[in-house]
Amino acid sequence: MPDGCRDEAGAQQLGFSAFPEGTSRVSTIMRAILLGLAALAVAAGHPVQAADLAAPVPAPDYHPPVQPLSIVSELRIGGSVQDPWSPESGSGNVTGEVLLAKPTLTPDPFWNQFIPRPTVGGSYNTAGRTSYAYLGATWTFDITERFFVEGFFGASFHNGATGRFVPPGFNALGCSPLFREAGSVGFRITEHWSVLATIEHQSNAGLCVANRGLTNVGGKIAYTF
Repeated sequence: MPDGCRDEAGAQQLGFSAFPEGTSRVSTIMRAILLGLAALAVAAGHPVQAADLAAPVPAPDYHPPVQPLSIVSELRIGGSVQDPWSPESGSGNVTGEVLLAKPTLTPDPFWNQFIPRPTVGGSYNTAGRTSYAYLGATWTFDITERFFVEGFFGASFHNGATGRFVPPGFNALGCSPLFREAGSVGFRITEHWSVLATIEHQSNAGLCVANRGLTNVGGKIAYTF
């Protein structure tokens, strides 16, 4: 068979169209090599890897937020006016409070608001009237990113008047300890600093011989860790 015929037949076997009559064998081989290199270049632009054929990797499991390393969540200091509507009016207090981290957290920030922070605090009366320490739980609810409200419930231990005899200038508190309830409205100045206006009330709920109670109003500045 003539060389030209053999070149054309070989090209057809390789899947190429027939080359012009008279094309040399060398020219045919060069064309095949160039076409092969072009095919490799296209394949290199879109490599198929074994990982592409593997099953998709599942997303990692969601992990709920963890508690801070510090057991202390927040520190507060401030002052209050001693029950302005009672015999102890006209005196003031220096107050302090420590809020501990929440004992647990949920994945949902909304429900986290219903988990209280254990709280301890105290109030020292600068005029020698009733001073007290307290412990209980504080619930904090966000109104906006900066404004929030709080509620406290617990018990207080005081050095005020108990029993039937009440010295002048003191409230008839009946006994110790007392129930303590408090409410606050707060504003976050920065991520760490905030201010609060607070009203608190203490009484024995009628469980003792006297129950005048003690109601103070004041404010605090707080630092959150």
